[in-house]
Amino acid sequence: MQDTNKAIDLQIVKHECANRIDSFFKRFRIATHASNSRIKKAKGYSAVSILQSLFILPFIGKNIYRNIVINPDREISKDAIYDFLRSSRFSWRKFLLALAFQSYEMIDNLTSKERESVLIFDDSTISRPRSKNVELLAKVFDHTTGRYLRGFRMLTMAWSDGSTLLPLDFALLSSTKKKNRYQEASEKLDKRTCGARRRQEAVTKATDLVTPMIERALCAGIKAKYILIDSWFGVPSLIAKARKHLHVICMVKRTPKIHYIFEGQELSAIQIYRKIRKRRGRAKILANAQVQMKDGGAAKLVFVRNRHKKDWLVLLCTDENLPDDEVVRIYGRRWDIEVFFRTAKQHLELEKGCQSRDFDALIAHTSIVMTRYIFLCIEKRRIDDPRTLGILFHHFCQEAEDCTLIEALGKILGVVIENLHELKNLPANILVRILELFQKNIYNYAHEKGLILNENSMLTAKR
Repeated sequence: MQDTNKAIDLQIVKHECANRIDSFFKRFRIATHASNSRIKKAKGYSAVSILQSLFILPFIGKNIYRNIVINPDREISKDAIYDFLRSSRFSWRKFLLALAFQSYEMIDNLTSKERESVLIFDDSTISRPRSKNVELLAKVFDHTTGRYLRGFRMLTMAWSDGSTLLPLDFALLSSTKKKNRYQEASEKLDKRTCGARRRQEAVTKATDLVTPMIERALCAGIKAKYILIDSWFGVPSLIAKARKHLHVICMVKRTPKIHYIFEGQELSAIQIYRKIRKRRGRAKILANAQVQMKDGGAAKLVFVRNRHKKDWLVLLCTDENLPDDEVVRIYGRRWDIEVFFRTAKQHLELEKGCQSRDFDALIAHTSIVMTRYIFLCIEKRRIDDPRTLGILFHHFCQEAEDCTLIEALGKILGVVIENLHELKNLPANILVRILELFQKNIYNYAHEKGLILNENSMLTAKR
């Protein structure tokens, strides 16, 4: 009996999940975005139906192999699925950016204009330890573990308002060194297709791809105030290119190879820290220094105490007028993209969801994973933020504004009197005493808050 109830509950959950996904596909016009991105088929099942069948897999506890390859009751054949994933003509980048922009418009309307929105850049490794013949598979360095592994690096750009993160764009990177690549790109490919351009990106330096990503996001209509990058990308050449579009806040490498102009001298961050005066005590922000970049632009270095060690960290901000504590606070939003990487790998099948050897299939799968994450962000915002109720929320706000203090007190007093009348055995003098104490406390509260109440208003409220 218990197993039967669990099975019924599971079916209810799956049905609700399918309904929410259907609503998401309709509300955010997934079919239109797919068609505009040339994601369509000439015959058979539509591209959107195949996309939705792939999209729902992790939410029902299945993967491509279990739900499609070995499933005799499948509706769509495995050949149609793999042909869909391997297409080199589908513009997944355009699809993802269009969907992210529509989601951004919805969330931006719910965000205060005083809140700083940011673009975040970071990379994460995608491990394929048992693969041998995957296209452009390479030996890449994982700076988290400090070791080389077999797989790819995924450079990601995301937008965040501090509450919601939306992935906007990505590049799946192999190695720029030919000797580190286990497999080369396929030569049987039209050089004019999106797949060919993606393969060219895969063997390009990550720092050369950041600026084009920023330009694509800004041209699409995404607005942000700062760009947040980690120390691995915090090099002067990249900062100089990125600051032409938006102010940059980044972690600075503590290396003697990178210099800044401070008090007329070219000094490293370590040398600058030794020269400046630090705050006493256990201050979190130790000091700051105004510096010049080699491209002529001004910047500010903010030295922060490392809470895990008896050491210090240094942040660079190209906005000189931004207070030190704000620099630290805004840079803290970069952690949102780490949460995205963890969720995508552990719950959305980023690493294990697609075992294809084709590079286009990996691009398609990664785009679908990011689409799933956007769906989760929209659902979370819908549940947590009452403003997503739209006009209903505003009606409730208006109702609260129209209810004056006297009316509210009158309603409270009315409830008290009704409850007291239910106590039939209570003497009348005690009832009167309770009401007198209630009224006295109301007057005292109003006096503390600077409010003016008169006896007539209270009598009106009682009636």
